[in-house]
Amino acid sequence: MLKKTNLRMTRQRKIILEELRKVNIHPSADEVYDMVRKRLPRISLGTVYRNLEILSKSGEIQKLEPGCTLKRFDGNPHEHYHIRCIQCDRVVDAHIVNEISFEDLLNETSDFKIIGHKLEFIGLCSECDVDSSPA
Repeated sequence: MLKKTNLRMTRQRKIILEELRKVNIHPSADEVYDMVRKRLPRISLGTVYRNLEILSKSGEIQKLEPGCTLKRFDGNPHEHYHIRCIQCDRVVDAHIVNEISFEDLLNETSDFKIIGHKLEFIGLCSECDVDSSPA
């Protein structure tokens, strides 16, 4: 996809992308930085931030910006849903099949041209739910 935007797949971008696609934890930019530094010890945090933005804008990755929480990044660029813990902010993929075409439904019932959507479920992860249970 970078070719469509006339951007090169630099060594730094390639390693950031590889590290992000290795995990399913939807890391923050700081966490991606820590992962990438194991392979590129001299990379700067600013370089990681810039390249995450470039990879996001080019469609290679997803940038998750839920509510007022920390930006997170997903190595899976395909449209899918997420679940976020409202206590610890952990984000995981919601493994559901979308039977409803929200875009088609809204195209039929509104005057907007729908180009996509983002849906986030919120709740408590199993670790936080245990912590909040009465003793």
